Amino acid sequence: MREIALVYLDRSGGLQKFVHDCKKYNDSKQSYAVYRFVISINPSDIAELDATLGNYILHSPIQAAQIFQSVCFIAIKTLSLIEQLQTEAQISVLLKPTHLPPLPSYVLSLSAFPFNYTSQRFYMSEGIVIAMGTVTKYTQGARFLCIEETCPFSEGFRYIRVHLPGATESATVRNDFVCSLCSSPLQEDMKFRVLGDKQIVEMIDAEVLNALKGYSNDQSHFRIQTFTVFLR
Repeated sequence: MREIALVYLDRSGGLQKFVHDCKKYNDSKQSYAVYRFVISINPSDIAELDATLGNYILHSPIQAAQIFQSVCFIAIKTLSLIEQLQTEAQISVLLKPTHLPPLPSYVLSLSAFPFNYTSQRFYMSEGIVIAMGTVTKYTQGARFLCIEETCPFSEGFRYIRVHLPGATESATVRNDFVCSLCSSPLQEDMKFRVLGDKQIVEMIDAEVLNALKGYSNDQSHFRIQTFTVFLR
């Protein structure tokens, strides 16, 4: 699947954009713990190249991102795009689909039953924004080092933690991580913390418009509940 991912990036122009993004990182005088890449993908085009990879992207996007992460790392090392890069863990890939299949199973509607939205896959959701919070910072990535000076992992980029969709802040940054080699505590290197912007948005299903119009669909009882969306 890595070969198919590389072929798609080459044909779609994503590889050219990736090389351009790498050049910006390489030309920068700043040191990075995490190199973040946003890759636009067309699920239909990928499914035509390889149905397995297409389904993987649609239904297991976090695992699919790891395939593109591996492809990006190999490309950087092969073409010497970023001299400072040391480990594959330093690469963070965000897959951004251009669209999703126009099928009911890909539409997230909180006014329909059953809910059964337990899989971590892509969904489309439509609603009305009724409140917006202020833009705040969150940790996109962080570098940790073993506090035991004689441990090989007391330097370098062995322990890189990157925020994943749906994760809380504590999943990325905590003070109870331990070294897998010597079991000593890990300490964050604050110089390499990568911050991003996040905003909390309160939304309500578009079906509420029917209720506001006085249209009850022959239902004697109904309730309307908002849902929270994190924009990162």
